[in-house]
Amino acid sequence: MSKISKFFKGGGSAASKGRGGPSPQEALARLRETEEMLSKKQEYLETRIERELAAARQHGTKNKRAALQALKRKKRYEKQLSQIDGTLSTIEFQREALENSHTNTEVLKNMGYAAQAMKKVHENMDLNKIDDLMQDITEQQDVAQEISDAISNRAAFGDEFDEDELMAELEELEQEELNKGMRDVRLPSVPSTSLPSRPGKLKRAEDEDEMKQLAAWAS
Repeated sequence: MSKISKFFKGGGSAASKGRGGPSPQEALARLRETEEMLSKKQEYLETRIERELAAARQHGTKNKRAALQALKRKKRYEKQLSQIDGTLSTIEFQREALENSHTNTEVLKNMGYAAQAMKKVHENMDLNKIDDLMQDITEQQDVAQEISDAISNRAAFGDEFDEDELMAELEELEQEELNKGMRDVRLPSVPSTSLPSRPGKLKRAEDEDEMKQLAAWAS
C-alpha cells in the first residue's frame, strides 16, 4: 500500500491528531513567520556589513588594528548572511511543498465528494430500463417522422382529369383569343383623292407641248 493510500485511509491523520500535530494551515503560518524573521535578520546584517566596511575605510592605515577588526566582523556578518540565504531557500521550498500537498489533499477530498455524489445519483438507475427507454424513444421518433411525412405529402386532388384534354382546351382558348385580336385590328382607309403625278411625267408633257407649238409655228 502506498503512503498516499495509508494517509487517506486515516492512519496518518489519526496519528497526527493523537500526537496533537499542527494542521497544514498552522504549519504554513509558522513557516511564513520564520521567513519574515529571517528577512529582517538579513536587512540587519546587510546594514552591519556596510557599517563595518565604512569603519575599515575610515581607519585605514592610520589605525590598522581597528580597520582589521572591522573587516573581520564584516566577514562574520557576510557568513551569517550567506547561511540565512540558504535557510530561506530551504524554508521556501518546504513551504511550497506543504502548500502543494495541502492543495492536492483538498482536490482529492473534493473529487471524493463528487464521486460519492455520482454514485448516489446512479444508485436508482437500471441500465436495462435505460436501454428499454431509449428504444421506446427511438420507436416514437420513427412514428412521428412517418406521420410528418404523410402530412407533408401533396394531396392527389384533381388527378382524375386527363391532362391531354386540358391542354387541347387550353390551345382552343388561346386560338380564340388570337382570332379576337386579329378582328380588332383596323387597316388604314385608302385616300379618295388622286395622288399627284411624278415630276418626270409632268416634264415630258410640257416638252411635248412645246414641240407641238414649234412645229405649228414653222409650218
